[in-house]
Amino acid sequence: MRLDNFDLNLLVAFDVLMQEQSVTRAANRLNVTQSAMSASLKRLRESFQDDILSQYGKKLIPTPFALALQPEIAETIFELRALIARQGRFDPGRSERHFRVAASDYVTTVLLAPLVNTLLSEAPGIAFSFELPSPAQQVALANGELDLLLTPEAFVHPDHPCELVFEEQHVTVGWTGNPTTDAPLSKQAFEDAGHVAVSVGRQFTFAEQWFRSQGIERRIVVRAPSFIQAPHLVPETKLLCVMHERLARLMATRLPLRVLEMPFAMPPMREMMQFHATREADPGLLWLRERIGRAAATL
Repeated sequence: MRLDNFDLNLLVAFDVLMQEQSVTRAANRLNVTQSAMSASLKRLRESFQDDILSQYGKKLIPTPFALALQPEIAETIFELRALIARQGRFDPGRSERHFRVAASDYVTTVLLAPLVNTLLSEAPGIAFSFELPSPAQQVALANGELDLLLTPEAFVHPDHPCELVFEEQHVTVGWTGNPTTDAPLSKQAFEDAGHVAVSVGRQFTFAEQWFRSQGIERRIVVRAPSFIQAPHLVPETKLLCVMHERLARLMATRLPLRVLEMPFAMPPMREMMQFHATREADPGLLWLRERIGRAAATL
């Protein structure tokens, strides 16, 4: 097999096929048809003279050859992506770069959504994919597939640089018709009340981690899958909800909510912006990081 006759895009197909061990899932991840992914697998088999993935019942099992090749190809893809991203300059007015950013719906609402119009005015050809943080995004960051991860400091990847975007306080919100919200909230009233809590996948939120570390127990009545959904579950009830202050004050302009100070001292949450170590000097990413930092300073 000669390199000049080999389609390097097949390496990406190989990497995703090995991760997913499914033609259908691999096709979905690469946004191609199942028949196109099957054709890529066929070409890989022909190029390497190996089955790569063998059918076993309803499963595809990697061959020993493919398993031995996987880490080398993953490293090659990573180095190629870093090489392609390394440009002498970044021209926002002409760039057609696609940025992949992981951020919670809270960060997207208070920071990124208001910024999108400004970014597109300056760089009309760029595009964004906003994704919710998850363990998969940590892997994507480590593999160089994710451009930016915006997450609390406690959840950053230990092997890659990050910088502070802003600090956030937490508050409690309740329905304006809830008598509990008519006076400053006491710790006893906080603990006695039913709460709406947020669960992002299987990962505890910053607030949830802190409550557990302090031995503070809440009576969780409703769990919401997102920070945006949580305040919508509070009106017309006696439930309370701990929220990020910026989001709480924004939602209080749209819903009948009263924002209350926490009944105990709670440390600020440090929201960080993280990127792969090889992308620290990436001109396009430097531009985006600077614009996000500038917007955060005005919050």
